[in-house]
Amino acid sequence: MTANPPYRRILLKVSGEVLMGDAAFGIDMATLDHVAEDIAAVVSAGFELCLVVGGGNIFRGVQVAGRGMERASADYMGMLATVMNALAVQSALERQGVDTRVQSAIPMDAICEPYIRRRALRHLEKGRVVIFAAGLGAPYFTTDTPAALRAAEMGCDALFKGTSVDGVYTADPKTDPKAERYGQITYQEVLAKNLRVMDGSAITLARDNHIPIVVFSIRERGALLKVLQGEGVHTTIKDL
Repeated sequence: MTANPPYRRILLKVSGEVLMGDAAFGIDMATLDHVAEDIAAVVSAGFELCLVVGGGNIFRGVQVAGRGMERASADYMGMLATVMNALAVQSALERQGVDTRVQSAIPMDAICEPYIRRRALRHLEKGRVVIFAAGLGAPYFTTDTPAALRAAEMGCDALFKGTSVDGVYTADPKTDPKAERYGQITYQEVLAKNLRVMDGSAITLARDNHIPIVVFSIRERGALLKVLQGEGVHTTIKDL
């Protein structure tokens, strides 16, 4: 670990779509292995890390609810998708030699641990990676809100949001060539400008608990470790 890194314990939020790679749905094994290799490098460098993985590559409850399915049922199905992704990430990390635990907000004793805060903290203290699955165990929330909540509960120094772009922009850089990246921006500006980095409830939770949100491109190999070492391209959301 570098001397006096800005963050020592982080929660990494990865969307399910990241695990698709260039595919239309599901899990791309090469992409999964790349993400696991980057996480393993961070653990080897001495950082403590926990994860929340979305489920949009398998099932997106909001979209299905919009087509007629009852929202609560659709959201529960989405939570199950996050458990599938968590188990896939766990397997990939264990292939890298990283000791990992999955904890689910919906008890599934046959395949993973239930979410118990003190147990999760103990895992982190022992150098294990903890993957939080099934969101909050309640409908009507995306995985952004449980990511912010778990970051607060685990005493994380920052919430890292791994996306397909290297930060927060004034507009979508994929469609607007004039879009400019912010180096730093406040929570309030993100909310006021409706930048849609994360759900408003997640931004508010992070703000109220003084947890910086670091947005970076997880598709760039090694970017996670670079940012943790104070390098690499990213945007930091915090009170200036």
